[in-house]
Amino acid sequence: MMKLISWNVNGLRSVIKKEIFMPFVAKESPDILCLQETKAMQDQVPLDLPGYYPFWNSAEKKGYSGTLVLSKQKPLAVVYGMGLDEHDREGRVITVEYDDYYLVNVYTPNSKRDLSRLPYRQVWDAEFLKCLKKLEKKKPVIFCGDLNVAHQEIDLANPDRNHQTHGFTDEERAGFTNLVKAGFMDTFREFVPEGGHYTWWNPMVNCRPRNIGWRIDYFLISKSMRPGLKEAFILPEVMGSDHCPVGIVLK
Repeated sequence: MMKLISWNVNGLRSVIKKEIFMPFVAKESPDILCLQETKAMQDQVPLDLPGYYPFWNSAEKKGYSGTLVLSKQKPLAVVYGMGLDEHDREGRVITVEYDDYYLVNVYTPNSKRDLSRLPYRQVWDAEFLKCLKKLEKKKPVIFCGDLNVAHQEIDLANPDRNHQTHGFTDEERAGFTNLVKAGFMDTFREFVPEGGHYTWWNPMVNCRPRNIGWRIDYFLISKSMRPGLKEAFILPEVMGSDHCPVGIVLK
């Protein structure tokens, strides 16, 4: 069995200083760990994880965005970004190739509270889907990360009051629907059809203790991988970030 975990750590240096990250990795021992919003360059982080190959994609802007893949298995190849300069300056995508599949770690751009970045977000969504389908022509694809959208009304606690809020606009939700229409499966929904399960909580208004949250962190897979999908899970008890980890188990 293979365990894959994804976590938006909202600052890797911060979650390490809180003495949460290393014990979490030791306890869960994922075969592959994908992090988003690392907010650091590799040489800024005291990360000592024997047994893992690290692959960093940091943003040009210091202290912003960034992704990291930690893999127990040495991959065949690693590609940073989407190969499009206008999208590749913020360290948002890492593609790791293994024998049987591609793994893509993604931190999707936020549309911003005033929706000023929504037009860019729509372009991003379309280009990212193109990249996924191009990979899928060669072998199945797993992609995970903070997609910055709650897809359905059951994916957030208060859908009625959040229509057209960033992260729940019709345009962003349509972008996610396009992923599903293109043949990618929301792994968590394969096992858990009901609401009440979230991965992000607004820290400003003490939402986490009351479980007033959003499910915006995902694992999606090519349909051909469904027979090997044994489990999909959310770990809301893991603190240290405003997001919690999510994961899957594959045969």
